[in-house]
Amino acid sequence: MSALAWWSVIDVVALIAGLAIYLYIVGSQLKAIAADLQESADLVWQIKKDAEAIEPGLKSINTTGRVVAGALPLLYGMGEGIVAGATFNHEEHEAEGVARPAMGTRRSRLLEGVGVTID
Repeated sequence: MSALAWWSVIDVVALIAGLAIYLYIVGSQLKAIAADLQESADLVWQIKKDAEAIEPGLKSINTTGRVVAGALPLLYGMGEGIVAGATFNHEEHEAEGVARPAMGTRRSRLLEGVGVTID
């Protein structure tokens, strides 16, 4: 056999070995993903089973909630009546006129804040 034929055989063997290694790695990763998906599916079925056990109680809670929601307008009206009867009514206060600005010069009070008095 010539050298070209030997190099061709070596290249084909190396290519097949590389593909085998690649497929082994991909296969092991897919097995790990399949195991994780199986665990997730088991958790979903467990959640569904737990939710089915809760459903009758949830219907009872919703029925009670509808009764309470129906009574809320009545309770709200009664509460407003109590508050209206217990609230102090202020006398109507009318301003003596339009508010006018202060006349004279304005000065800063920053100096007074630090203890300096200038007369």
